[in-house]
Amino acid sequence: MSEFGKGYRILKKEILSDVTKLMIIEAPQVAKKAQAGQFIIIKIDSKGERIPLTIADYDREAGTITLIFQEVGKSTIHLGTLNEGDTVDTFVGPLGHPTEIKNYGTVMCVGGGVGIAPIYPIARALKEAGNEVISIIGARNKSLLFWEDKMRAASDELIVCTDDGSYGRKCLVTDPLKEIIGGGKKVAQVWAIGPAIMMKFVTLATRPLNVPTIVSLNTIMIDGTGMCGGCRVPLKEGAQFVCVDGPEFDGHAVEWDSLLGRLQFYRDEEKIAADRFKHECNLDKAMRRQ
Repeated sequence: MSEFGKGYRILKKEILSDVTKLMIIEAPQVAKKAQAGQFIIIKIDSKGERIPLTIADYDREAGTITLIFQEVGKSTIHLGTLNEGDTVDTFVGPLGHPTEIKNYGTVMCVGGGVGIAPIYPIARALKEAGNEVISIIGARNKSLLFWEDKMRAASDELIVCTDDGSYGRKCLVTDPLKEIIGGGKKVAQVWAIGPAIMMKFVTLATRPLNVPTIVSLNTIMIDGTGMCGGCRVPLKEGAQFVCVDGPEFDGHAVEWDSLLGRLQFYRDEEKIAADRFKHECNLDKAMRRQ
């Protein structure tokens, strides 16, 4: 029995990089309904924070959900310490509206960093629907790239980029995007998932040519029901909530500067909590060695 008690069991854990972890979690009821583009909210224990994570994959027959996350705050660092056989207290989902999948023609899927995970089921579903799928994935360096093989299988063409040139093309994901849409290729729609600043610049690249661009937002979120207002996203036509109206939005309608500012609200408090948790973990390790 896990020290975290009864809950949703971690069946597999894989370390993708120093800060990126993959977990396959047993959640048959969620897997039964999950679709590309949706997310779940996970809570490690009864005192834990509710963490929204976009679904990276699902297996209806096995009854499992695959999550990929980066350890950026106290709660994701804590989640990364769990191992196979441990359980999490709550696992709610699938939440949010799924991606609208149909035959558009030629589409592009752009994944940056950990955004490669949620862009994968979208690319796969779009290809299964008969689209020509051109995908671009990128990260700061080679060590932060993952699932290249899966993305290649889900795409008709795959372009890999790294900021430092350690693998693939040395460029930002927006460079090949501009080359393709500006080179006469008729692209019906673009999906982009990654850091907010990356998604902002993808929309700036597609706007001059009026290429519809869908982004998946991962804002501050508390209850996941639209009641707290924490995940409010400013749009040109008015505010909406990521948890119930999203997580996908028209990237050209997002007020990016306002959104980027809101994402910084609790940066200092998050750093304090993460540093304190790391310190406590080091104390626990020292105690066990005695």
